[in-house]
Amino acid sequence: MLVGVDEELLPIGEFARLGRLSVKQLRRYDELGLLRPAYVDGETGYRYYRASQARVALSIGLLRSMDVPLAVVGQVLSGVEGALEGVRDALEEELARRRRTLASLERVMAEGLPAAGVRVVEVPSYRVAVVRERAAGPEDLGRATSAGVARLLAAGVGGGPVRLIGLFPVDLGEVVEVSVCVVLGDDVGWEPVGGEVRELPGGLFACATHVGPYEQISLTAHAVLAWCAERRRVVRGAIREVYVSDPAVTPPDELVTQVMICLEEER
Repeated sequence: MLVGVDEELLPIGEFARLGRLSVKQLRRYDELGLLRPAYVDGETGYRYYRASQARVALSIGLLRSMDVPLAVVGQVLSGVEGALEGVRDALEEELARRRRTLASLERVMAEGLPAAGVRVVEVPSYRVAVVRERAAGPEDLGRATSAGVARLLAAGVGGGPVRLIGLFPVDLGEVVEVSVCVVLGDDVGWEPVGGEVRELPGGLFACATHVGPYEQISLTAHAVLAWCAERRRVVRGAIREVYVSDPAVTPPDELVTQVMICLEEER
């Protein structure tokens, strides 16, 4: 028996079994201030806990099983209101991403690896209004593109039917800069707010038609890149997505998008 120590105290091994945690986890949670021992022997460094602390230990285990980060676990244990809302939002975003990935996988299972018909087209240069958005990786491209479109439409650019073009780097990193353009008529002016008016170069492009949801456009882009690689055609610039359909009135499975990659002239 420890002198001067409550007989109800449990050594760390026994408490670990009671709280369904490992000794290593208990030591880690002590370091983080999530679950302090009721008593630490000054000579041996042994940790001791009360049985009443098992509820906290079990709560930590429960929250961790739901992928709640340790920092948020601490907030929950401290009674911070709304601490779990951010975790819920992140899980919903991840679930939505997984569903999009599953839909793309099912399309590949049904139709095989992408092999969309590719043709070479000559495209003139366009005078365009451009805004840029930053995407936090490939999974954030949809949000960034939609934000760019919203900014352009809110600025009232165009004049007549709106022709929208998305520009995306061929190689996607952790941070992706997305450019969204609207084609301007010769007589249309625009005072850019966080954007610019410039010339979008023309040239020869490898082009394929994508029919279906925007989040599956990467399948058609893959087919175009594979076509270019097989023919040893050097690509330059960004991948262009020319949005033919109006998503406001067109079902996702019927959306038409032209996927284009600029080619260097053959010598």
